[in-house]
Amino acid sequence: MTTELLIALLIGVVVLAGAGIGLLVSRKSRGLPPPDELDAITERTIEHPEEPEPGPVDDGLLEDDFVEIVEVPAEPETPAAPAAPAIERPEAPQGRLVRLRARLARSQSSLGRGLLSLLGGGDLTEDDWEELEDTLLAADVGVEPTRELVDNLRNRLRVEGVSDPARAREILREELIGVVGPSLDRSLKSTGDDGKPGVVLVVGVNGTGKTTTVGRLARVLVAEDKTVLLGAADTFRAAAADQLQTWGERVGVPTVRGPEGGDPASVGFDAVKQGIADGTDVVLVDTAGRLHTKAGLMDELGKVKRVIEKQAPVTEVLLVIDATTGQNGLTQARVFSEVVDVTGIVLTKLDGTAKGGIVIAVQRALGAPVKFVGLGEGADDLAPFDAEEFVDALLA
Repeated sequence: MTTELLIALLIGVVVLAGAGIGLLVSRKSRGLPPPDELDAITERTIEHPEEPEPGPVDDGLLEDDFVEIVEVPAEPETPAAPAAPAIERPEAPQGRLVRLRARLARSQSSLGRGLLSLLGGGDLTEDDWEELEDTLLAADVGVEPTRELVDNLRNRLRVEGVSDPARAREILREELIGVVGPSLDRSLKSTGDDGKPGVVLVVGVNGTGKTTTVGRLARVLVAEDKTVLLGAADTFRAAAADQLQTWGERVGVPTVRGPEGGDPASVGFDAVKQGIADGTDVVLVDTAGRLHTKAGLMDELGKVKRVIEKQAPVTEVLLVIDATTGQNGLTQARVFSEVVDVTGIVLTKLDGTAKGGIVIAVQRALGAPVKFVGLGEGADDLAPFDAEEFVDALLA
């Protein structure tokens, strides 16, 4: 038994030695590190599995080091508030005269040429004088002013023995200025008493351009550095108050308005009341257009004026007349003057007619001066009337 056990033991030792030699040869052929180094690596890897060696794509960050990226929706953009409308600086009234004179000269050229051709032809026969009268009447000068003008011309030319066309032109100019009325007070009464604002009431028939005239007149006053308030007392025409307010906003002027179809007298009353409270220089009150033949509407216009004057006196009543209506405008003017005591006239669309003589006729009919004329469609195409400038335009 002892011999057999010894033999078995020797065989086991040989087998183990052979296996060790084979393993060593295999490791060397694979380029593995020596056993002691391999054991150290194995031990470190087993004992610290949570710390792996950084690889080629590993940046060394742990899982906890990563931050979750959450996409936050962009806040909706708040629309920018609309820019406040720029406040315009109107053209100075006196600066308009040069520009408007050229327009007036073009529209009135037929009248001027007719008069100058007759007077520049030497001695005038009776037929020439009759033709001169016809020319003036066709220009709506009116019968009485025409006779006065022709009589004065005949006397001066005969007395002075004028044969020079240039001198005849000078005499014609002087006589025309005389019948237009150079001494009439054409200033706008825009100043009230006792610290109250001046109150300007604007009246007229339908379609003469009252609301536009009020807006343009506001620009004239702003250009003169006056503070202005608008009263939209035309409550019958749907767009009238909006139109007037737009005119005011362009030059920084407030507008008092009432409900559509409301009482126009109450709007005028409130406008003047606010003007007094605000210390405004001038309150401009626009009224609805009305036919002079409608007694009820004309009575209402008288009421508007009476109610306004419970707050402050009306310092000016401007009647707006379309110059293209000619002699028909005279009948309108007389009726309005009887109801509200017209103190001044605004002639609109004067550049659209060759009948500039309406200036003379309407002044004679009302005993009130033309204070403003409208020429063209521009915002600043309203200018103070000047007798000499008007005549010079006629004869240009």
